[in-house]
Amino acid sequence: MPRCHFALLCVALILSGCAGETSKPAESIDYSQEGPDGPNAEEEFTTTESGLQYRILREGTGEKPEVTDRVAVSYRGWLDDGTEFDSSYLRSEAIEFPLNQVIPGWTEGMQLVSEGGKIELSIPSDIGYGPGGMPPVIPPNAQLHFIVELHEVK
Repeated sequence: MPRCHFALLCVALILSGCAGETSKPAESIDYSQEGPDGPNAEEEFTTTESGLQYRILREGTGEKPEVTDRVAVSYRGWLDDGTEFDSSYLRSEAIEFPLNQVIPGWTEGMQLVSEGGKIELSIPSDIGYGPGGMPPVIPPNAQLHFIVELHEVK
C-alpha cells in the first residue's frame, strides 16, 4: 500500500479510498513539531449543532476553507483514553486532501479555522466513524480528538 494511502487511512479521515495525497514539505514550515498556540487561545470549547466541539488555539490570517477546497494540514489525533492513533508531525509531513472527502467532523471543523490557524476538534462518533469505527485503528463509536494546523487552502 503506498505511504500516502496508509497515512490517510491511519488518520481515519478518508471515508472511502484514497482521495488525498501527501504533500511535499515546504522549506518554510517545520512539520516535525506542532506550532505554538496563539496568545488568545480559547480555553473553552464551543459546541456546534452537530455536536462537534472545537476551540481555536491560534487565529489564522488567511482565508477559511469551503467544502469544495483542498487543504494542507498538520495534525495529531487521539482517542478518549489518550491513545494517539496518528500524527503527521511524527512523519515530518503535512497531508493534503479535499474537505468534501473526509469524515463530517473534519469537513465542518476545518471550515471554522483560517489559513495559518490552529484548532482543536473533539468529534463525536456520529460525525466520525460511527458504530463501525475504522478497525484496527479506530474502535466502534469512538470520540476522536485532533489538534490541526491549517497551512494552506487550495
